[in-house]
Amino acid sequence: MATETSGQLRRVLGLGFGLAVSVGGTIGVGILRTPGLVAEQLQSPLAILFFWIAGGVYTLLGASCLTELGVMLPQAGGYYVYVRRAFGNAAGFTVGWTDWLMYCSILAYVSIAIAEFLAILSPALLGIVRFLGVSILIGIVLLQWLGIRVSSQFQEVTTSLKCVAFLALITLCLIVPVRGYTSADTTPLITFTGFVAALQAVVITYGGWQSPLYFIEEDRDPARNLPRTMIGGVLSVMGIYLLVNIALLKVLPMSELSGATLPAADASQVIAGTPGRNLITILSVVSLVPLLNAVMMMGTRVVFAMGRDRLFWSHTSRVNAGGTPDVAMFLTTAIAFTLIATGTFQRLVAMTSFFLMTNYSVCCLAVIVLRRREPELRRPYRAWGYPWSAWTVVVGGVVFLVAMLAGDSFNGLAALGLLAVGLIARAVFIRQTTPP
Repeated sequence: MATETSGQLRRVLGLGFGLAVSVGGTIGVGILRTPGLVAEQLQSPLAILFFWIAGGVYTLLGASCLTELGVMLPQAGGYYVYVRRAFGNAAGFTVGWTDWLMYCSILAYVSIAIAEFLAILSPALLGIVRFLGVSILIGIVLLQWLGIRVSSQFQEVTTSLKCVAFLALITLCLIVPVRGYTSADTTPLITFTGFVAALQAVVITYGGWQSPLYFIEEDRDPARNLPRTMIGGVLSVMGIYLLVNIALLKVLPMSELSGATLPAADASQVIAGTPGRNLITILSVVSLVPLLNAVMMMGTRVVFAMGRDRLFWSHTSRVNAGGTPDVAMFLTTAIAFTLIATGTFQRLVAMTSFFLMTNYSVCCLAVIVLRRREPELRRPYRAWGYPWSAWTVVVGGVVFLVAMLAGDSFNGLAALGLLAVGLIARAVFIRQTTPP
């Protein structure tokens, strides 16, 4: 059993873990729900598939840009590391702070979601959903406290099970005979609002592909493995997402797919009757467990990196003998517990897309800044199509943020308020720790 020491992260991870955390940190319940929202806005099979491909290509461009940063600055902490290098401590802290809070809120949300799905399978658990969510999170903490080898192996196994389960669902939809549906002769007119809403939903569903960046310092050969895990992970997710949508379009008419809350369950019910919905509930649990493990690992490493750089509580940089930043993990878990107990994670989850896209865009801007300011830095990997690829991601991110502020101004402004809280907290921290 791991005992607590003051040490360093262990360089023991490889290609398998990178792919597992990329795919496992991306594919979740979102792909089981989002196709209905996208179909509602587009109303055309060809348009639906085009948008999922476009979202995947946009994500690939971002993955290529951030891979350049990852192999150039192979340090744990993800976005925080690159923004701090390009724009200084204040910007780095802001990105790290919001990134960490985002992962804390996702931990709370995913823990409760797993508990709710288990309660659907066993109604006797309905009265203890919050307790069950906390228990699930404690189980992940105990797993990771044993060390990076154990938690990485768990990630690889559970992600493999997730991929097998999704492929089984896709295969059933494609091979089981269902009643035929005829497509409309005319392509519906797509409104600008519908275009933006569909694109937002697709881009958010691809979120999580950046997961390998947070573990680059623990990779045995980052220059070789990171490009493979980032690009390979996105391509794998893109393939699964396209197959899921093709399968749903085969089984469900557009009138049923459009606006469906959980279209995968509807498709399963067509194929297997009422038990089919239970299969989707089981698939949801299988999808969320590796996601929960990946998110805990990522959130821990953000606050670990900030603590090591003395931009946060320095004790969070402590690493136990198994290679886990234990203080950072316990602090992250404590925040997630608080969010579960108060229910405030629901509000933070609503802000997640704002933080996700803001930090993503700023990182791609960091690629441009560092290319110009520090051209001498060794870059074993260079972004495809630079500078157009980087500018495409940045402009796309700005459009996304403007659309969110216009369409969901309350959560957008609340997210800006949370940024301000972080900056105030940092100012107080600096004042207290700076000698007179």
